[in-house]
Amino acid sequence: MKRPGLVGSSRKRSSGVRFSALVAAVALLAGCTAGGDAPAPTSTAAPDRALSDVPPPLVPALPLPENAVADAVAKLDGLAEELMAKSGIPGLAVAVVHGGETVYAKGFGVKNNTLSDGPDNKVDADTVFQLASLSKPLSATVVAALVGRGDVGWDTPIVSRLPWFALSDPAVTPMVTVGDMFSHRSGLPDHAGDLLEDLGYDRRQVLERMRDLPLGPFRTSYAYTNFGLTAGAEAVAAGMGKSWEDLAAETLLRPLGMEATSYQFADYAGRRDRAVGHIRIDDGYQPRYVRDAQAQSPAGGASSSVNDMTRWMAMVLAQGNHAGNQLIDPNALLPAITPQMPSSRATEPAMRTGFYGFGFNVDTTSAARTQLSHSGAFELGAATNVLILPSADVAIVALTNATPTGIPETLTAQFADLVQFGEIRQDWYALYDKAFADMSKPLGSLVGQQRPADAQTHGPLDAYTGVYQNAYWGPATVTERDGALELALGPRGVFDLQPWNDNVFTFAISSENAPPGTVSAATFEGGALRLEYFDEEGNGVFVK
Repeated sequence: MKRPGLVGSSRKRSSGVRFSALVAAVALLAGCTAGGDAPAPTSTAAPDRALSDVPPPLVPALPLPENAVADAVAKLDGLAEELMAKSGIPGLAVAVVHGGETVYAKGFGVKNNTLSDGPDNKVDADTVFQLASLSKPLSATVVAALVGRGDVGWDTPIVSRLPWFALSDPAVTPMVTVGDMFSHRSGLPDHAGDLLEDLGYDRRQVLERMRDLPLGPFRTSYAYTNFGLTAGAEAVAAGMGKSWEDLAAETLLRPLGMEATSYQFADYAGRRDRAVGHIRIDDGYQPRYVRDAQAQSPAGGASSSVNDMTRWMAMVLAQGNHAGNQLIDPNALLPAITPQMPSSRATEPAMRTGFYGFGFNVDTTSAARTQLSHSGAFELGAATNVLILPSADVAIVALTNATPTGIPETLTAQFADLVQFGEIRQDWYALYDKAFADMSKPLGSLVGQQRPADAQTHGPLDAYTGVYQNAYWGPATVTERDGALELALGPRGVFDLQPWNDNVFTFAISSENAPPGTVSAATFEGGALRLEYFDEEGNGVFVK
């Protein structure tokens, strides 16, 4: 939710722009502005090799400034502190890898802003944050390691490992592969299944319901899906006879020495040195909620520290090599970090198109350098970003514990500008702040409207009670309690129905995908119940 990019775990339905496309569009469009056309500083450093010795595709259009990475790193303290002051976010951790070494790793702010500002509450490079969708590129490297060993292929069909899995088109079901799911080209709708997770359905229950969703064009349409990617990861794990969480730990995390990293929410919750999530309330941040993303852990449930993430970034930059050992076959990793699907199509000839690989955003910067990236976002309190410039042999990661407002993306974009041009060429903070502004707005057609003063129901309350069936969402049970109606939906969805007028009621909802203040209409008509919030795909009608 790039390009400092994708794709966050949260789904923001009111803005009309999904998180992944939003971040991608900001970064790509910025390079088309006047500021993006400024000449780059000329490097006086001698090239490592004569240009005639380098195949043309590997020659960057613009040379790096002299001491590019060192000079950019020297400015990180000031940039981070300025962004903390502007935004008011509680905590931030940043790390940079260059030349196979960690050249910067530091924390700013606090883990929990309701506690004292003592040493135990300060963020440092070992503080564990929830990664949200930054879990996706991490998961892609787990799969790449197994692809390199011949245990699975990017082209392995999902049903060959999960025979119970199906999509709504019987022709597509046997064809959809691990790679299709990791590149968001299966045809599933945007963020398919996320609201089921909010209602308390577990991983298997959500994946089984994918067969009830309409499909877009197979392999020619891009729609970001947490549970689509999770289906791909589950297929890989099932083929190995292990849980995804154990497989990832054995295949990648332990070999890299990432001792503070886990795909288990319980491990994050049990860490003493962890940053808790803060949601944005008015002009401040409060740790009101706890986001448990275990159901979609391959796509959004990992947690890590920046010190651990430096090991992973160094391995990616080294094409799968870690400490002299080839942990991942470069030929298996290459498809993940090269374009597989257009994700943010150009809207004018001079604009650069954004792409998605397998779990990575893959784009071209205004300096004509390939950039790998991914963002992560929890509305309930996490915002993360990684940005990798392979041709400069540098990578940066930024983790925060606050509702996404573009801070990690701003910092990594500023750093990338400094590395490539020796100066920051865009007001990235203003660009991302504006782009993210709609993401935390409440949803619903009745938001901001006054309830009619003479609101009355069409009939007695018991006329509305009963069980209303829906194949995708499960039964909606309406009961009368203490002179009011209550709606129960899914394993843990319980909502108070307030009369609006006639046969229309409303209910408030606040969750990972529903920012505070969200209001949904509930309309009873002819033995059916339509729930506005759950009707985005046209499947929100429940029949009594």
